This record gives sequence, C-alpha cells and structure tokens, in this order.
Amino acid sequence: MKRQDWILILCVVAVLTPFFIPATGFFDWFKQTTDAHPYIMAFFKFAILATLGEMLALRIRKGVYNEPGFGIVPRMMVWGFLGMCIAMAMVIFKSGVPVFLATVMGCEPSSLVEVFKAPEFTWGKLGIAFAVSVLMNSIFAPVMMTFHKCTDIHILDNGGTVRGLLRPMKMREIFATKVNWDVQWNVVIKKTIPLFWFPAHTITFILPQTFQVLFAALLGVALGLILALAGGSKK
Repeated sequence: MKRQDWILILCVVAVLTPFFIPATGFFDWFKQTTDAHPYIMAFFKFAILATLGEMLALRIRKGVYNEPGFGIVPRMMVWGFLGMCIAMAMVIFKSGVPVFLATVMGCEPSSLVEVFKAPEFTWGKLGIAFAVSVLMNSIFAPVMMTFHKCTDIHILDNGGTVRGLLRPMKMREIFATKVNWDVQWNVVIKKTIPLFWFPAHTITFILPQTFQVLFAALLGVALGLILALAGGSKK
C-alpha cells in the first residue's frame, strides 16, 4: 500500500473510534442528532461515505484518490442531495408499502404496520421488509442512479468545479450521446439492483429505526463504488 492508503486508513480509524468509546458520548450525540435532523444528517452521511466510495473506485481504476477534474466537492454536493432523497424515499416506501400490501391481502393496514414496526424479528416483518426493498429499488432506484450518472458526466464535462456543477445540465446531449446505456441498463440496473440492493435494503428495513439510515449511509460506500466502477467500464 502507498502512503495515501495509510493516511486514509488512519483518518477512517480516527473518525470511527469515538463511536466505540462510550465515555465520549459520541454515539449518543450521533443518534440524537439523527433523530432530530434526519435529512440534514442524511446529507452529510451520503456526502462523505458515497463520495468515499467513488474515491475508492478511482483508486482501484487509476491508483489515485483524486485527479484533475474529478471534483470531490461537487460530488459531495450531489451525493448529499441524493442522500436526502434516499432518506425521503425510505420514509415514503416504509409507510406506503405495508398499506398497499394490506389492500392486496384484504386485511387491515394497521395489522401489517404493527408487524413491520415491531422491535422483534418475525418472518412477517422480513417479508414486508423485502417488499419495501423491492418496490423502492424498482421504482425509485433506477431514476436516482440514472440521475447520478448524468450529474457525474456533467461534473467531468465542467472540470470538476463547483461553479461548473451549477451550470445548466445538457440533459438531451447527455442522454443521447454520453451515457453508456449498455452498462447503465445491463449492469447497474439489471444486475446490481436485484442481486445486491434487494437483499441489502431488506436488511436495512429489518434494523431498528435509528440504525436504518446509518446502515443505508454505510451502503453508500458500496453504492459509490458500484456506480463509479460501472461508469468506468468499457462498452
């Protein structure tokens, strides 16, 4: 490993260590702040972790964590925005899917809602969590991932600057000529969503409420890696 790898490892250890030392009270502060400001915290979690995933992908592909035009800050801004959207989508689908299932099954919505919100693990809770994951990743995820791909191209086209990020996106040109739809459809959407995100978010929705966004944010590292590596694949 190179010096830059050791620096990253030390930084990660320094950030994570307070979580495992009860005397610091950092975990309690983190939990309380997340409960009080879920969307603001989602912004920072995804801005840091998902961007870190993209940096790791760049390290795998090219041997560096940053390069001219890569645009770490613009990527953090985009991921922060997407993180808030993901947190919003989790609330919407967690609330709506149990009610939808109840209408299909012909039972009272409150019964499935209680099963899903129960703290203990049950097979019924697992089934509802899987349904929430499947619907959220089938409806919301493809749009979010494609939008991210467009912003990624937009950042690169504008030199990786914050000012460039704020310029109007040439969506028609990006969609028509710059998105590798073979990779975007056949890898990112058709493979990663059912094979990785369906089970990953099923686990997310089984966890206690406080840990769901945190686990989803940790999955943001994997998300950044997957999207960045897929984006670097050749047709």
